[in-house]
Amino acid sequence: MLRDFCAERSVPVRETGKVVVVSDDAQMDALDELFRRGRENGVELEMLDEPALAELEPLARTHGRALWSPTTAVADPVTVVEALAARVRERGGRIAMSSEVTAAGPGWVVSRTGGFMSAGHVINAAGLHADTVAHWFGVGEEYRMMPFKGLYWYGSWAPGTLQRHVYPVPDPRNPFLGVHLTVTVDGRVKVGPTAIPTLWRENYGGLSGFDAGQAWQIARQYPRFLTSAHHDVPALMRSELPKYYRAHLVRQAQALVPSVRPDDFTTKGRPGVRAQLLHLPTGRLEMDFVVRGDDRSTHVLNAVSPAWTTALAVAQHVVDGIFAR
Repeated sequence: MLRDFCAERSVPVRETGKVVVVSDDAQMDALDELFRRGRENGVELEMLDEPALAELEPLARTHGRALWSPTTAVADPVTVVEALAARVRERGGRIAMSSEVTAAGPGWVVSRTGGFMSAGHVINAAGLHADTVAHWFGVGEEYRMMPFKGLYWYGSWAPGTLQRHVYPVPDPRNPFLGVHLTVTVDGRVKVGPTAIPTLWRENYGGLSGFDAGQAWQIARQYPRFLTSAHHDVPALMRSELPKYYRAHLVRQAQALVPSVRPDDFTTKGRPGVRAQLLHLPTGRLEMDFVVRGDDRSTHVLNAVSPAWTTALAVAQHVVDGIFAR
């Protein structure tokens, strides 16, 4: 759906494809499971040997086998969102920027600039604040947001040096993909992201967005998370916290593309903060999309990767669910 939308709005798309590589025999079962799941869901996939991988992406390295996704592509998120906004306006919709919502309930919303507004059905896709909004409606009270900070570094390689996205096999115990190399729509390469725990939601740099109340609330959630039987939290902390250092983060990518060097990746990308949902009773990080609602509201509480590339399909799913009630 996103590919069709980009074609409709003349948004540039770079057809990169993606390879998933392994470092040792211990990861083979996980690679086979990715292949099985993808094929079961109708995704075009192929299992490659080392010579075939070398033809597709000479810079990538694997141990024995690799997974090839030929239909993976990339576009610029800002350009896509601007195109979406244009279509909303063309169809009579209104987008109110910088208009903080301060309260909401069944059939109404209050914002700082718009005041009181009536609403037939409220759709909450507030990302890092989705749990807060849902709680105003009495929905999802067993959940809290646990933010994780993601950092990227851009390489100085000539555009087109790396042709394909190169990913590791993810750890199935955690909802993070691990450090990988991504080709941008203009052919540049970036390395990342991290998944570093942070104590406030809008931690995009320094102390910007710091909220003491949020920090206290999130800190109170950590005992449940740290003792969770669902995740290897100590291992996650040991692997993620050192990634604050650029050289360490970039060196993680050498297992995928050995020619990566820290000196080649010195341009810091804009950080992101992942809106990761925590199930309080179990201390479990939700690994899939979580959508809850009633007759007057729908709440997208957890929109995990690939939330951006699946956004239109998820939106269709949400809207279909509203009309099915």
